[in-house]
Order: sequence, then structure tokens, then C-alpha cells
Amino acid sequence: MVYPWHKRALAALLERKGRLPHALLLCGPEGIGKLALAEALARALLCERPGSGGAACGKCVSCGWMGQASHPDFRRLEPEVLSGSREPEENQEKKPSLEIKVDQIREIAGFVAMTSHHGGAKVALIHPAEALNINAANALLKNLEEPPPGTDFLLIAHRWHQLLPTIRSRCERIALPAPDLEAARSWLGQQKIADADLALAQAGGAPLVAMNYDETYWQQRETLLKGISGPQFDALRVAEQVRESAPVLVVGLLQKWSFDLTWHKVTGKVRYNPDYASEIGAAGAKLDLANTLRLQRHLAAVRRIALHPLNARLFLEQLLLEYAGLLRGQAALTAI
Repeated sequence: MVYPWHKRALAALLERKGRLPHALLLCGPEGIGKLALAEALARALLCERPGSGGAACGKCVSCGWMGQASHPDFRRLEPEVLSGSREPEENQEKKPSLEIKVDQIREIAGFVAMTSHHGGAKVALIHPAEALNINAANALLKNLEEPPPGTDFLLIAHRWHQLLPTIRSRCERIALPAPDLEAARSWLGQQKIADADLALAQAGGAPLVAMNYDETYWQQRETLLKGISGPQFDALRVAEQVRESAPVLVVGLLQKWSFDLTWHKVTGKVRYNPDYASEIGAAGAKLDLANTLRLQRHLAAVRRIALHPLNARLFLEQLLLEYAGLLRGQAALTAI
């Protein structure tokens, strides 16, 4: 399913069917539906009897294979954490990889070299492309240089600038927009999201992210924001209250909070937390602009280790103690 706000972009790509470059890089914010568009384009490229406008017919053998995720001329590469590809009997203590590894790309090399089963296209979809580790990226580069005719690469990137320049230069970059507020609000309303405006604000305008916020997310957000915005903010008490929350979630919520602190000081507005606008204004009054920017940079740095902190409780305590220190005028922030 292509989301309504990307139908025009898909139609424009299908108009070029037969003239598309061998590698497309579909870029845009996370959670706007890039993967759905890429899958629709892949189905259209592989379809045996495309309909009007070049879209997949949904009825031929090829479309049936795609519906069953078993098409011999299609490959989808993702990190283990997204694909669930690791066998369950393997090391249970090892967490699924966040990277696309070189062995996955080596398998693609064999796929690229094979003849198509139906004499038509072959499609390799890579999602997200910035998850390629350095060895995988270099191996992919060799496949992108001179692929056989009829081989199409569809790369999806939330942060395309993180890709190797040599990969970017071999792809045509297609910038996919986020939906406008009305389109996103209307779509979320159809999904029965109770407070679409607040969910969209929290998601930075990304409707698929907004749709996935569950009751637990909202409860954990409320606990954290009430704690840090209250008149008697006690960092250790708040750390105890959010001890069951994933550290990466807490860091993400604090990143949105710190952005709003900076944005409010500059513009008088907030982006992510409109329901806490007055509290953000009060907190921002205790900080100068340099310290709010310092807080943002600090949170971006600690987010890299938030998925696997050595001690989650100490991680949260130090993070909140440092924020409390900033509110008291202590400018120092240390690496966690």
C-alpha cells in the first residue's frame, strides 16, 4: 500500500518505467512511508502484466510471489533487528544486529549474477541503506558500478548523508516529502488515533511513527515530563520513576524536550511538546541559549550508547543529574 501523500511520487517514477537508472536512493524522514513506496515500485518493475500507469496488476504469478514474499527475482536486505532473520536456536544472549553485514551483500552479488527467472527485471531493496557497515558498503559499491541489464537497486535512507559519497554518486536521489499537516491528520484520524495533533508533534510530523505510539509510550512520557518540569525536580527520584523505561526512549524524549527548549528561546514556540509549552518556557528561562545547545549536543552523543548502557539505572541517574545541574547553572556536561 502506497500512502496517499506518495501516490504522485510513485506515478512519476512509473512514468519513467523502462528509463529509470539502475539505482534509486529514496530519501526522507523516518516514518513517512518510503518503504511502502519502494515495495510498490518493486512490484511494478517485476509485474508481468502491469496495469494502467505501469502499476502492478496484483494478479499475475509475479505479483502472487511478491504477496507471499517468495519472488525469486527479488531480494530485500535489512538488519537482523528488522528482518528477524536470525535462527532462534542461535546464541540467545546476542542481540539482533543493527547493521547490514558484508555477508548479506555477498549473497546479493550471486543474485545479481544470476539470470532472471522470467527474463525480466531483478530488484534488490536495501532498507535502511545507512545501516550498511563499512565492509558491506564497499561490497555493495562493486555491485552498483556495473550491474547487468535489468537489475534494479532500490535503496531507502532516513539519513542519506551518512552513506558513502561513492554510493550516493551512483544512485539517483529521490527526495520523498513528509505529508502536510492536514493530510497526516486526516490519515491518522482514519486509523482512530485519539489525539492526532499531539502524536504528530511528538513524531516530528511522521505519521507512521505517530501511529505506533502506544499507551505505554504515553505513560512513560508523562512520567518523565511531569518529573523534570515540576517545581521540585529531583533527578534521582525521577530516575527511579522511569527505571523501567528503555534508556533510548528516555534519551529520545529528552532530545525532544531539549530541542523545544532551544526552539522556544529562539522563536517562542515548541515543536514536539505543545502540551508542555508553559513548562518548557519556564525551564528555558533558567538556561541560556548556549546551555540549551550544549544539552542537545550532549544528548545526541549519549544516544549512541543508550541502546546498550553498561548500567541502565546509573545511566539514567547521571543523565537526569546533569540536566538538573544545567537548570542550576552548572554548564559542565560529561560523557556517559
